[in-house]
Amino acid sequence: MMLPNKGSTVRTAAWALSNLIKGPDPKAATELIRVEGVLDAILRHLRKSDEELATEVAWVVVYLSALSNFATSMLVKSDVLPVLVERLATSNSLQLLIPVLRSLGNLVAGDSHTTSTILVPGCEITDNVIKVLVKCLQSEHRVLKKEAAWVLSNIAAGSIEHKQLIYSSEALPLLLRLLSLAPFDIRKEVAYVLGNICVAPTEGDGGKPNLIVEHLVSLVQKGCLSGLQFMELVLRGMPNGEGPKLVEREDGIDAMERFQFHENEDLRNMANGLVDKYFGEDYGLDE
Repeated sequence: MMLPNKGSTVRTAAWALSNLIKGPDPKAATELIRVEGVLDAILRHLRKSDEELATEVAWVVVYLSALSNFATSMLVKSDVLPVLVERLATSNSLQLLIPVLRSLGNLVAGDSHTTSTILVPGCEITDNVIKVLVKCLQSEHRVLKKEAAWVLSNIAAGSIEHKQLIYSSEALPLLLRLLSLAPFDIRKEVAYVLGNICVAPTEGDGGKPNLIVEHLVSLVQKGCLSGLQFMELVLRGMPNGEGPKLVEREDGIDAMERFQFHENEDLRNMANGLVDKYFGEDYGLDE
């Protein structure tokens, strides 16, 4: 793969490496990134190669960043992030965009320190990341919308500044539209983004997350009331006890009752718990 001018050979080598490191031994990814010259070769081919070759190399990055924390750390310290962003911004090849977007998602799905290191609010690279994710949300391709929402949910799980970054970006109106109109698998990812935007990071371990009421109220006012997880945020977090009334007004009780018979046990239990807690025998007696 380190040969500079052997396109077909490099493609075959990259394909073989992808299959090797995604095998049963996760140590293979760490061992590969330690090989002298491999990281430089990855960057070179991602920057300058044709889309077919760059696609195979991007899959190597996908598995490196998914299987090895050490490899992820090495990639973060390199120039791979701006290279991935540049490819996302300039390519229209679905075959290339999928592994490039997945690689970006893996990098920001690490711990909060990694996310804060590579995505500093206010920096040009961070703004560019949001721009290419907006491009993917606007794509006609279902898989790009879903992957972009997944990446955004990882970013929104970070600091207050990262939540504010997405909340104030062009991504927010697109996410709200997708929440209403997109297929279920995309709506599920979007709901995670919006939920993460509304929950502040906890201090220490085991603490209950605090709500960012300003974000929650604003999203509800924009028509966001979808999914049990988001309903729970609304019920718990809307000021002045308005949550249950709002959920009832938007036919949320009927929706939760349908989930009470869902085949998924977790959803069933959550729906039963919300109905019992917020709409039990005493609901409405104080009016």
